[in-house]
Amino acid sequence: MSNPEDVIRATLQAERDAQVRFLAELVKVPSDNPAGDCAAHGERAAALLEELGFTVERHPVPEETVKAAGMITATNLIVRKKFGAQGEDGPVIALNAHGDVVPPGEGWTKDPYGAEIEDGWMYGRGVAVSKSDFATYTYALIALERAAAAGVALNGTVELHFTYDEEAGGEIGPRWLIDQGLTKPDLSIGAGFSYNVVTAHNGCLHLEVTVDGKSAHAAMPYTGHDALEAANAILTALYAWRRGLSETVSEIEGIGSPQMTVGLIDGGINTNVVPDRVTFRLDRRMIPEENPEQAEAELRALIESAAAPFEGITVTIRRILLAAPLMPLEGGERLTESLAARATDVMGEPVAPKGVPLYTDARHYTAAGVPTVLYGAGPHTIEEANAHRADERLPLEDLHKATEVVALTLLDLLKEA
Repeated sequence: MSNPEDVIRATLQAERDAQVRFLAELVKVPSDNPAGDCAAHGERAAALLEELGFTVERHPVPEETVKAAGMITATNLIVRKKFGAQGEDGPVIALNAHGDVVPPGEGWTKDPYGAEIEDGWMYGRGVAVSKSDFATYTYALIALERAAAAGVALNGTVELHFTYDEEAGGEIGPRWLIDQGLTKPDLSIGAGFSYNVVTAHNGCLHLEVTVDGKSAHAAMPYTGHDALEAANAILTALYAWRRGLSETVSEIEGIGSPQMTVGLIDGGINTNVVPDRVTFRLDRRMIPEENPEQAEAELRALIESAAAPFEGITVTIRRILLAAPLMPLEGGERLTESLAARATDVMGEPVAPKGVPLYTDARHYTAAGVPTVLYGAGPHTIEEANAHRADERLPLEDLHKATEVVALTLLDLLKEA
């Protein structure tokens, strides 16, 4: 029997060009969310996987469910590969990446859907977040299959979960797959970058606040109730309260402090009219130690208190999103340790478990009791990748190295003693 690690490395070396072409084909198919019309990308991904010899389960999300999530179409994909005695006794390991992406926006110097390669970097929307990990996980599984074919005894199941609503919260992606009983993994790896093994991340709350008053002619503003004046008082209270968030710091490395941002505001009728309605949306990032429900209750009380002195003003607060934090779960220690050790060896520098101050759809796996970590292809930071910005990019060397890390980790977890 050949050394399985040598087989994995040789396979990945031989498949480098094919892996790059696979990723390029995914980048070339738009899957912007919004608008969230992602079925075409799912079909293209499924076709590419079938060309590689995989059996692909297509799971279209019902139209009504998709529309309720603010999207148009979504088809989630599952590939299952069992090793050993039908994988009956070994762990089921899910590898999840999302194919929906934020719209390109302005400022690009490359074609957002061109998959252009320059100086070893591929450019395109979603190339780093997270179409890259369609390629990472697919080719890690190919390498593991080659090791099994060479005679190494493996036992367990690897599932590829390619979903399409991370940018909208993940409710009709990982959570839908789990809720429908389509998967029940024991462990999960979610999309990430190559130099961090992420075991925790923030939670996130989005609230929409609507302040209603009564319009009036600007010549007689006292005959109305100024919604903007009340909104200004609410915003002033929120920003004053925000200054205190820095006093709280997570004990988890990489997380930092809670955050609050007002990112969208709309209102008014015309320059010469007292505004009768102002609407704004805020983003509250919660560290893993916080209770999301308590954080929401605190914000609601603060907003209502700031609006209370204004006669004729009503405030409506609507929850848009509540994403729980990602936390380490018991039973995931071996996965974390293997990923960190393999990444340290392959990447050539220490790679340790840590947290990140963002949120992902991987939280749905931990909510279902599945120990989950984030690891995949990408440079040291999201800034270096231009993630969610113009000229998003991925170093192809990190793609190849991350694939090796994931393949060797799967070997560690599925190899029979």
